[in-house]
Amino acid sequence: TSESEEEEEEWEPKSKIAKRPRLPKKNEAKTKKVAAPRSAVARKKVKKVAIKEEMDVSLPIAPAEDNRMQLLKPKEEDVGTKRKTLNQKPEVPKKMEINSFQGKNVKSLESDEEPSTSVPVVGNQVKHEKSEEDFAFDEPPFKKIKSTTCPEGKPVKNLGGNKVKEEFEMNWDIVQALSEITNVEPWVCANLIRLFQEENTIPFIARYRKELINNLEADALREVQQTLEELRTVAKKTHTMIQKLKKEGKLSGCLLTALLNCRTLEELDHVSAPYKTGSKGTKAQRAKQLGLEPAALSLLHNPMELNLFSYIRPNTKGLSTIQEVEAGVQHILADIFAKDKDTLDFIRKLCQQRYICIQSALAKVSSKSGNEKDIDKFQLYHEFSCSIKNIQHHQILAINRGENLKILTVKVNIPDGVKNEFCWWCVNERWRPKQFLKPELMRILRNSVEDAYKRLIYPLLCREFRSKLTSDAEKESVMMFGRNLRQLLLTSPVRGRTLMGVDPGYKHGCKLAIISPTSQILHTDVVYLHSGQGFREAEKIKKLLLQYNCSTVVIGNGTACRETEAYFADLIMKKYFAPLDVVYCIVSEAGASIYSVSPEASKEMPDLDPNLRSAVSIARRVQDPLAELVKIEPKHIGVGMYQHDVSQTLLKATLDSVVEECVSFVGVDINICSEILLRHIAGLNANRAKNIIEWREKNGPFINREQLKEVKGLGPKSFQQCAGFIRFNQEYIKTFCSSKKTELGSHALLTKTGAQGRKKSKPTPCASRQPNPLDQTCIHPESYNIATRFLSFIGGNANDIGKSDMQQKVNAVIQKEGLEGTAKRLNTTVHTLQLIIDGLTQPEGFDIRTDFDKPDFKRSIVCFEDLSVGTVLTGKVENATPFGVFVDIGVGKAGLIPVRNITEAKLSKVKKRRSLGLGPGERVEVKVLNVDIPRLRITLDLIRVL
Repeated sequence: TSESEEEEEEWEPKSKIAKRPRLPKKNEAKTKKVAAPRSAVARKKVKKVAIKEEMDVSLPIAPAEDNRMQLLKPKEEDVGTKRKTLNQKPEVPKKMEINSFQGKNVKSLESDEEPSTSVPVVGNQVKHEKSEEDFAFDEPPFKKIKSTTCPEGKPVKNLGGNKVKEEFEMNWDIVQALSEITNVEPWVCANLIRLFQEENTIPFIARYRKELINNLEADALREVQQTLEELRTVAKKTHTMIQKLKKEGKLSGCLLTALLNCRTLEELDHVSAPYKTGSKGTKAQRAKQLGLEPAALSLLHNPMELNLFSYIRPNTKGLSTIQEVEAGVQHILADIFAKDKDTLDFIRKLCQQRYICIQSALAKVSSKSGNEKDIDKFQLYHEFSCSIKNIQHHQILAINRGENLKILTVKVNIPDGVKNEFCWWCVNERWRPKQFLKPELMRILRNSVEDAYKRLIYPLLCREFRSKLTSDAEKESVMMFGRNLRQLLLTSPVRGRTLMGVDPGYKHGCKLAIISPTSQILHTDVVYLHSGQGFREAEKIKKLLLQYNCSTVVIGNGTACRETEAYFADLIMKKYFAPLDVVYCIVSEAGASIYSVSPEASKEMPDLDPNLRSAVSIARRVQDPLAELVKIEPKHIGVGMYQHDVSQTLLKATLDSVVEECVSFVGVDINICSEILLRHIAGLNANRAKNIIEWREKNGPFINREQLKEVKGLGPKSFQQCAGFIRFNQEYIKTFCSSKKTELGSHALLTKTGAQGRKKSKPTPCASRQPNPLDQTCIHPESYNIATRFLSFIGGNANDIGKSDMQQKVNAVIQKEGLEGTAKRLNTTVHTLQLIIDGLTQPEGFDIRTDFDKPDFKRSIVCFEDLSVGTVLTGKVENATPFGVFVDIGVGKAGLIPVRNITEAKLSKVKKRRSLGLGPGERVEVKVLNVDIPRLRITLDLIRVL
């Protein structure tokens, strides 16, 4: 290791070395001490060293720890020196694989200065050194340090410079790049990279690490995470490409620099395309093989000595005439121009200043052969042109779909002015010859520039514009889907009612299911309402409703929904179900039929016919939408736009993340929730959820959060992520504990659990069997000691959580001391304190979903033909898109409120809005502006949000 260190010293740019004269002696000795043994002792040693000499460690021994310590417990030190060390030395690699590219990292450090010499320096020692140290000792101390040192997390804004060491180094800094793309401050990006590196989940970061991320919303965190993944993919592919080219001996200094400058996959493709094996080579490569490269280079550098006639070889194809030689030189020059970073930067900048539009037209082929109906769908885009700066996301997705179906042809139009200015700049500025050029050589130069633009640069620009527009539109579509899904999942539950779910149908009848307020299935049946025996079936329905005292009917919105609705509305109008005052609501049944035949459903309702299962699912969707909808794959819920056209991996990742966020923020009661719901809690997965349920079946209910640590497979990291989102109903636990005590006596209880022979549940001290009132709140166990200090500070008692008494005490103290003052006194951050106050003052059984909308219950019906312009109706938002909002107004076809009719003045001020738009589930009052019966389209105006 000491050898490779000395080498490393030589490699580094001189300016940096001068700044740290005292480095070698002390640290070298330390490295030797640690590098050889791989025993636990050595690990402990490293851990101590890292903590003792926090900022001094400027070798790759344990920068990871000192970074971690810094994240949790910042010291007031000179940020400048920290920056310096960070510039030089790596920190935590992305994954703990022994797959290091140390050699390249060094290369990329240097390639700014002199790319050519940096290639041969890569030696095996370097890789060896990194894997020996960074990887062998990093991991074990992590968990300890993280969970023990100051878990309250009182970090500073700037964690000593925004440098973060990546596994694959590039010529650009990942923090800067991330910050530019997502518009998030660099210090927040640096913190987020570290938080994601430590495998923190988005719900956990958004709720318990607010001070590190400047209070960002979960959506923004998700965007940063996805962008980070994209940048890392680019870095990884670039390094794979470098390895490959190095093996084939094609890697030159300038190519290396060009590759390390790439920020997107398009750029990488452009730079590496000519070097891919298998292609018969570009025109430039063929010309180079003929030996024309010296001629092309001398045309730029010393044209006085260039004689093209000397290159003619009459018998060689491609060199037989002066025209062929000129064409070859031209191809090489065009290739040089099109690969040059400055040239590309200039043309990109030029394009930003000019009007560039994207145009679509009806394809010639499709107008002859295509399906009329499909062609009509794209009517808007048959003659369409729009500036790329102003085009909307849904328009891009529509054009792309039309192009894929071969109905539209699409092109990007760059004005001729751009080409002319570019060619002038190339000839007179960037590639101006070093000496006087003869006219025939000047002609070759001009032709080369035009050829480079037309054949190489223009297609590249078109690809770049299209792919950027498409990826932005896809991201927006996925984000929109996520926002809609969140609003749907957080629909307010309808508790305490017995419900009748109806899955409507014609031939096979309407399936009924009656469920109790606690979601138990009381009765299932089939009635045939639409085959002429409706009257006879009405008796049956009335008898069921009276028998189970059920006055709420939930109708699925599938086939025969309107007829079923009309049938019930008619009976309700005639007061047929008296004395019951029956109301009904319509609920989306998207995904219900897929769910009813899934393995989960057969496990949950083994004795039920799949057709009846969907009726149960429809009723439960109103009773507890979150618990029911998590059973369905999110993309089947159908609240997106163009969801089949976007990247399915991105869609799945985002939607799963939204589900996790919703379930976590609502919280689950660990002793009664289903396994499916538990899976979606941050930090848990299918396996851990299964283990929790098994533990619960074996040992009875959980009494406090600490007991979660006894579950198999739930380590400190998983516990840290999930603990804050798991709730314990205190009443339930108290009754359980008191009954247990009377049955067994406390001693017997302990010996019983000890005797079960579980690895971890040895007879535990009574403390872990005591209920903790803080477990019913959103306060994280890592802040319990602050919460306890706060309680004693205000003179409160943990058993009064959520009572008005507690609220008064908290208010009194906060008014007197202020939030900041109290936080300082308790030695914590304002965000943590705010969370503790929320946890202590929220009433018992508090549910964040109560702020959201309930389903729309009604007693009568309108139909499509009854609509006239000016009618005022109430409806419920079904889906939101960038161009407007679809509202179900109860006529079987949703109406559209165009986005221009949704203004800030019309939105209610009371509700906290994430964005200007409306979301699924919100109730609105609308006015009909236009009814287009042949196309079944209704245009609405928003009057107000109810």
